[in-house]
Amino acid sequence: MKGVPRTVAVVGVPGTGKTTVCRILSGMVRHTYINYGELMLRVAGEWNLAETLEDLFKLPMNQQHLIWLEAAHRIRRLDYVLMDLHGLDRSPLGYLISLPVDIISPDIIVILESDPQSILGRRMADSKMRVRESPESLREHMEMLRTSMFVCSAVLGSVVSIVENHDPEEAALDILGIIEAAWAGDTTP
Repeated sequence: MKGVPRTVAVVGVPGTGKTTVCRILSGMVRHTYINYGELMLRVAGEWNLAETLEDLFKLPMNQQHLIWLEAAHRIRRLDYVLMDLHGLDRSPLGYLISLPVDIISPDIIVILESDPQSILGRRMADSKMRVRESPESLREHMEMLRTSMFVCSAVLGSVVSIVENHDPEEAALDILGIIEAAWAGDTTP
């Protein structure tokens, strides 16, 4: 790949620090930063279906899916995008890939990771309602995310990178380095 990657997807289990890292990174790149969940909430509000994330996720699954699709179509119309999304969501029924690969084809997929104890600590500090997980179930979720993103990248021809989030500034710089290497066409290991 040579040239500025048009679409960069930063994925990770809830609580890895994606939003913090992406907000820092958005000041370093020309890409429009989109938090997928916030965009879905905006669409739901425009359609008079939900005003909060809690309301959004109480909607019937078919309505949530239509909102998810509309968000993907809006993102596809943008030129340079930095997407912040889970990539794989855990529900009481199992796992659902939440990267809309049939609509958006990221040039780069960055899997942001952190140790399970840090993730659980971040989750306790925020107010979002989340599926309850243990360190063991988080490890499984992270492994399933890796597997599904590598499958998505094989289908799409995307590059996948894994970045550890020990410090948000450093993680943002690591992702910037990946984007710059792709821009330069550097695919050497």
